[in-house]
Amino acid sequence: MPSRDKESYSIQAVENALDVLEALSEIDDDVRISQLSEKLAMNKTSVFRLLATFENRGYVEREEQSGKYRLGLSAYEIGQKFLSRMGLLRHARPVVERLARGCNEAVYIAVRRRKEVLFLDMIDTTQKVKIVSLVGKRFPLETTAAGQVLLAFNKGQEKIVAEPGNPAARHFTVSRGHGYAQDNDALGEGIASVAAPLFGSGGKLHGAICVVGPEFRLSSEVIQKQILNPLLDTCGIVSSKLGWHSPYIPRNLT
Repeated sequence: MPSRDKESYSIQAVENALDVLEALSEIDDDVRISQLSEKLAMNKTSVFRLLATFENRGYVEREEQSGKYRLGLSAYEIGQKFLSRMGLLRHARPVVERLARGCNEAVYIAVRRRKEVLFLDMIDTTQKVKIVSLVGKRFPLETTAAGQVLLAFNKGQEKIVAEPGNPAARHFTVSRGHGYAQDNDALGEGIASVAAPLFGSGGKLHGAICVVGPEFRLSSEVIQKQILNPLLDTCGIVSSKLGWHSPYIPRNLT
């Protein structure tokens, strides 16, 4: 049987249904049919039918008084089952918890999702001043330290996409010798982060670990003296659990 591009198997009705679910997941508040219709450029009748189907299966809930919609418990259950079976989180979370306790800042596990970086999981800090959770948030790869790391090590690439002089690089410090990246204000005003990659068997890039906090606590000096070595050690331990058996410090960004 001749091979075919994945797009050729696409079913438009299923694509539309998934577009509705994804739109609901991206909007923080409950949403009206008219809002979804406008956002997706889809007629209201089609949106209503899809929402009614999802509501019958528990993937969407409707607030009786306002008539607005939100994701339902079935969507949450599916997500939790996926995360519980995801090898990356299973191997990484216990080690990341130790890092979070040691540096007392929020630590995220981030993965690539097409042209974006997705903040998949987080161990929070006990500090009184915290950054609003980024779990489930997506950002363009070029705009964050975690995204820069994922770009840099994708398929063995040796070139950072946002080179100096490129406006997208203005917030970044990338160590080409050690393969980590820092950013300021990329995740929000007054927020700093530093990220390093996670490798697996055969050098496969699985994601990144990213320490995130307010700039007044995560200055470049603090990152270099207190955060960076524990971060790299953590990435090395997790990478070994994922099947990476070479010395961790990546050298392909020289």
